[in-house]
Amino acid sequence: MRNILCLNLPRCRFISTWTVMLLAATTAEAQPPGTNSLPDKTIGEIERLDPALDALVPEDAKMEVLCEGFAWSEGPAWVRDGGFLLFSDVPNNAIIRWDEKAGCRLFLKPAGFTGAAGRGGESGSNGLALDRRGRLLLCQHGDRRVARLDASLDDPQPIFVTLADKFAGKRFNSPNDLVVHSNGAIYFTDPPYGLVKGVDDPAKEISFQGVYRIAPDGKVTLVTKELEGPNGIALSPDEKTLYVANSHAPRPVIMAFAVQEDGSVGEGRVFFDTRRLSAAREGACDGIAVDQHGNLFATGPGGVLVIAPDGKHLGTLLTTKRTANCKFGEDGSTLFITADDCLLRIRLTTRGMDFD
Repeated sequence: MRNILCLNLPRCRFISTWTVMLLAATTAEAQPPGTNSLPDKTIGEIERLDPALDALVPEDAKMEVLCEGFAWSEGPAWVRDGGFLLFSDVPNNAIIRWDEKAGCRLFLKPAGFTGAAGRGGESGSNGLALDRRGRLLLCQHGDRRVARLDASLDDPQPIFVTLADKFAGKRFNSPNDLVVHSNGAIYFTDPPYGLVKGVDDPAKEISFQGVYRIAPDGKVTLVTKELEGPNGIALSPDEKTLYVANSHAPRPVIMAFAVQEDGSVGEGRVFFDTRRLSAAREGACDGIAVDQHGNLFATGPGGVLVIAPDGKHLGTLLTTKRTANCKFGEDGSTLFITADDCLLRIRLTTRGMDFD
């Protein structure tokens, strides 16, 4: 997500060449002009707060700018079988593909809103993930659902299967991010950021902002409704803890919930509170990636916060930009970061939890 007030922020003012191309593009072969040739361009710096960070982030690590010029990059997902990354450009209602050889190119449009009539706001897809069969799952803001792409990733077409679009007969707000359990269940967050008028939108049907679970048989249950702005979501390596970022300015925290045998969760606890950081740095609690040792790489004030399993803040990847999300990819030791108008990459020593 962007912050709920993002549409009023100065950084949303521009319409880039890439944006114009996306609005006009109708096929996945279209190429973003001027975004793939960024030799040796790096950004930001590494803030080291604890010696333990050195075992995760090499001393000479740099954040490379792989491509830039997007309206708001979000929701990265690594496709291991194909060796490429997918991520959302939310306001442009598009998914972008990146690989080492071809760079960035349009993968799918429309991605989050498939209606005939135009609409404002954050209409595109946001969080992306792959299910256990390698199929693409999407949180679709505009269509207000969690969906599966019903087309090959080699020949993507905007054909979707709805996995969940209602709870108790009422439409979701705008599903934002998701994580897949090893048993096939899907946990996802549902803040109002994709609604044109946010929490005050008259089209909002559910009074709260929930976290939900789609069981392997398709049944939808409410996990919690106690967060004001549930956003990024992730599981611990043993799948016994569910992490949820709360992107609510008065309570910018990452919550931890104990996962029960039936897939429900216990009472949440504050895992990490960013209020002190938020007072000095721009950015909200958003996406979360977890490494094999249970360390969190969580986007928040300043960039990507590196947090140990016990909640200790080890350091921050200072991106210099409002930072939305991150995901491990390549051989598992690369972290891809979606930061405002850019896609970044940093090589780490640790590996993502899904890379054995």
